[in-house]
Amino acid sequence: MKYVALLSGGKDSCYNLLHCNQNGHQLVSAASLGPEPGKEELDSYMYQTVGQDAIELVARALDVPLYRKTISGQAIEQGSEYGARNSGSGITGDETEDLYALLSTVKFHHPDIEGVSVGAILSNYQRVRVEHVCRRLSLSPLCYLWQRDQGELMTEMITAGMESILIKVAGIGLTAEHLGRTLAEMEHTFIKLNDLYGAHICGEGGEYETLTLDCPLFKQRIVLRDVETVIHSDNAFASVAFLRIKDAVLQDKSTSVPPVIRVPQLLDETFTSVRHDISLREANSKERHITSTPTPSFTLNYRARSGKLGSWVSIANIYSGISDISVEEEVKQCFTILRDELAQYSLDLIDCTNINIFLSSMDLFSAVNTIYGTFFGTSPPARACVAVVLPAPRRVMLDCMAHSGSTDRRALHVQSLSYWAPANIGPYSQAVLVDELIFVSGQIGLIPSSLSLPSPQSLALETALALQHVSRVASALSTSTGAWIGHTQLALYWLANIADLPDVKRGHVALESTDTAPTLFLVVESLPKNALVEKQVLMHTGRVSVPDEDDDGELVVQNRTPNFKQGISGLSSVWLV
Repeated sequence: MKYVALLSGGKDSCYNLLHCNQNGHQLVSAASLGPEPGKEELDSYMYQTVGQDAIELVARALDVPLYRKTISGQAIEQGSEYGARNSGSGITGDETEDLYALLSTVKFHHPDIEGVSVGAILSNYQRVRVEHVCRRLSLSPLCYLWQRDQGELMTEMITAGMESILIKVAGIGLTAEHLGRTLAEMEHTFIKLNDLYGAHICGEGGEYETLTLDCPLFKQRIVLRDVETVIHSDNAFASVAFLRIKDAVLQDKSTSVPPVIRVPQLLDETFTSVRHDISLREANSKERHITSTPTPSFTLNYRARSGKLGSWVSIANIYSGISDISVEEEVKQCFTILRDELAQYSLDLIDCTNINIFLSSMDLFSAVNTIYGTFFGTSPPARACVAVVLPAPRRVMLDCMAHSGSTDRRALHVQSLSYWAPANIGPYSQAVLVDELIFVSGQIGLIPSSLSLPSPQSLALETALALQHVSRVASALSTSTGAWIGHTQLALYWLANIADLPDVKRGHVALESTDTAPTLFLVVESLPKNALVEKQVLMHTGRVSVPDEDDDGELVVQNRTPNFKQGISGLSSVWLV
């Protein structure tokens, strides 16, 4: 796709361009936000503003037009989410809206752009806001550095020929003497500071900022002819200082060697083993047969049913009772019923934590998704969507879990293409955390960088990917919400073919050899994108409030490991739906 580069001039925004190029995308323009003339730096939560004197040279080195805008907004919304959960609009006066205005201008001049390159590595704050803007402009964020190991990234940048220098220092162990040094010169220091103090190797904690002087995509390199060191605070342990660029020029480059761009392995070691275990069984078993499941004959003669346990509300069997309407109207009718049921408990759609969608045919997925998305804004509920046998004329049915204390709700709603895990392919969050329960959306075996299934089709690879996606989603949510361990309370495997059950179960056992959590294997008509397997999980953080024996019984939070009791019938079941 054609894309615009969000440029700070730093190493991350430039290195991400190499991966965009590696994945076949075409750079057509660049965009940058900075302080008003006369100001060298702003205390922005979103944007790197130091080094803006050279940003024009970076764009010229890339040989693309540059669109710039002054940052006029403030960091009004500083929470983990941006925007309302029931709408897609932004927040007037927030600095995020400056990005919306800038990218709107770029899109006006380049209506064929589809993507935006973003150099975010760890910052959920930045990613959430860029993705919010991109969603409103129908653009796809390209974020290939997201969740990468920072030590590996630093080595890769240097190996790829990135010549970036430090132009600001503001972290422990860094002083004005380090300004102007390259990544190669600083790599050992970064690793040492990480070992000693936990400092981020790639500067994700604001320890330092960089300016890229050369990159394999640059047509020319930047040469700094006159710089001045500006010191904000001089401290032996953590100085705050930056380089003021007074004169810089572009210099022609000699013919360069093609860069070495390392693309991460598709599977981590653990999930490579899962794939291997399933592949071995497939190779040793008889030829795999596609087995059709029996089609039950029944009618829906019951209505939505709901129940409440503590702060949790469960609503099932939500379907339209009106015939001869479009599928879009049928979805709207389902949400009308859902709202009415929630209202009985003084709840609304923003209180939903998980919704399961059952379709009569996966051919309806796109149409249902379009209408479904209009009911949610920021951080929508976790979700699974599968095709099952529904009696005509019913085509859509919903189940829902909601929580009355949703003010402490946290969600992981990643919409960027990356190597990490799939961007959401619908209006849902990858995971939602409320009241120490984590709802992980159904994960199919997509290749994250392309959002495509493996070709040729492979049950072993799809299963390993689905399991890895669940693991990475839970890990990313844990990192941003308190570093809990996480314990599975229920695992659901949705299968498109009952003949795949033994292999999928083997993969589950290989990963969870000591796990005794309830596990259900459910055979359905079909899954999104004609996937073979989808995994959905309910987890608990392990955090519980208990009286402190040494402090007059005051409640304290502790991490506990769950105990499971197995009944006579066991914990695994197979259902045909």
